[in-house]
Order: sequence, then C-alpha cells, then structure tokens
Amino acid sequence: MKFVMPKAAQRHAPPCSRRGDYLRNWFDRGVLAICAATLFFPVSGFAGTLALFRTPFGDIAVELFDQDKPVTVQNFIRYVESGAYTNHFFHRWVPGFVMQGGGFYLENRGATNATIKAVPSFGTITNEYAVGRTFSNVYGTIAMARVGGQTNSATSQWFFNLANNANLDGADGGFTVFGRVVGGTNVLNRFNNTTQTNGLYRANAGGPLAELPVLSSSPTVEDLFFARIELVRLGIQPQAAGGPLVFWNNLGTPASTLEFTTGWPANWQSLVTTNTRSARFEVTDTNAAGARFYRVRVTY
Repeated sequence: MKFVMPKAAQRHAPPCSRRGDYLRNWFDRGVLAICAATLFFPVSGFAGTLALFRTPFGDIAVELFDQDKPVTVQNFIRYVESGAYTNHFFHRWVPGFVMQGGGFYLENRGATNATIKAVPSFGTITNEYAVGRTFSNVYGTIAMARVGGQTNSATSQWFFNLANNANLDGADGGFTVFGRVVGGTNVLNRFNNTTQTNGLYRANAGGPLAELPVLSSSPTVEDLFFARIELVRLGIQPQAAGGPLVFWNNLGTPASTLEFTTGWPANWQSLVTTNTRSARFEVTDTNAAGARFYRVRVTY
C-alpha cells in the first residue's frame, strides 16, 4: 500500500517509555446508560457533551469534561461541527499505549482519486492539564496530542489511552485529559489484542503514518480505520409561558431518553424517549414547576 503523504507537523504522545497496568474496569463496569448532560433551569445554554465515535468495531461513547477543560472541549467540538473530521481515520496505533486520531482524513473517499489529507488546523490552544479538576492519563481517557516539548501546541489531534499512562501527566506540563470512555471499552480492548484473528493490522506508510491501524494485511485506503464522530449536546431555553424548551441533537440510533429530577439525591423520571434522528430535537416541559435538572440518557 502506497500513500501520498501531506506535509504536516507531527503531533503525538511521547514514545511509550513506560506502560502501567491496564485499568479496563476503572469506570461503570457493565453500565451502558450514558448521561449526556445535566442543566439547572431556568439558565439558558448548553451543558455537558457526549461524543460517539462510530467505528468498524462498534461505538466508543465518551463523556467530555466541558466544565473542567472548556477550551479543550470547545476546540474538539469546533472540529467536529465544522466537518473537519469528515472521513477521519485513526492514524497511530501503539498497543498497550495509545490510539491516536484527529490528524488525517481521506478526501474523495470512494473515488479513484482518493487522497489522504491533513486535518486543517484552527490554531494552537492553551494546555489545560492543570485547569479545573486534574485527570490522569489512565486507561479509557482521551487526551490532546501535541508537538513534543511544546506545552501549548495542541491543535486537532488527540489520543485514547490504552493503558495507565500516568507518566504523561508530568511531561512538559502534562497531556490534557478532556474526557473518558463511558461505553465501548470492548472496542478499546481490541487495540490491545495483537493476534491476527483480531482483524486489525499495522501498516507503515511513513512519517506520522508509520504505525497505521488497518483492517487488512494487504490494505487499500478503504481499509483505514475510519471513525465518524457525532455529538449529543443538551441545552435549555427559558420561555415566557409553557415551561422550558429542552433541546438536543438526537443521533437516532441508539435511542435516547430525556429525563428530569427535582432534587438530589436524584430521582430521574422520563419525559420522552425517541429514536428520531434530528439536528435539533425539542421538547417543552409543560409540567415544570420550580427548579429541575435534565439529562439525556443514551442506552445501548
């Protein structure tokens, strides 16, 4: 397989100098009900974000840390919503260390002139490792990649930690963790399986594609490990009458349920369940009285 490589700065996690024990059951083992967000009425705006990475092996659901890492999360959302990650694929795979993406996509996919291109950069962002709560680079987290030795050099690239990589926490100001996997660890686990029966192979296409994950031992560009990224963002808009307008971009499959609670400990109650795909699905909570917290629950 021969690729025509674009010229682009290589952003990455450092070489795997130390690999800790895997923490595959670090979070919510067996729980696949995913909270996208909670928001206090009557404040208007968006709350937390859920990102779904649709891959050939299944979905990886990621809770983004909007409140703790606002610049990093908004940067990621900007790339997704702009379409910059269209026909995006994972370009670096180091078993027992990281799975990296956000750097390249396939232009003219499906055509004879399909070409690998670098994701256009919106510029560098400030490193937020020490902003808000501090999250370690343990198994199942997603963090920003950047140029080695340059703390504030992250742009579009990120990586999933396939192991306990806490050594990245102290490297050049730390690698910013901005989310964690809440569903789909079975997909991540396959990247720590190097047997041929796993259906995943590595190809060396040179430069930043020297550790490229592919789906065939004799791959073409269609055997790249593509990942379509979709977001669930929950928001609330106060209205003069009739109760608050609750809205989110619904993915269709899997189905989602809008729930509310009036206090804590939470007693979540269902308002509506839908599998209708919509860029903006709206529900007016006509029975709202006083303060309510809302969330969208996505169940696999």
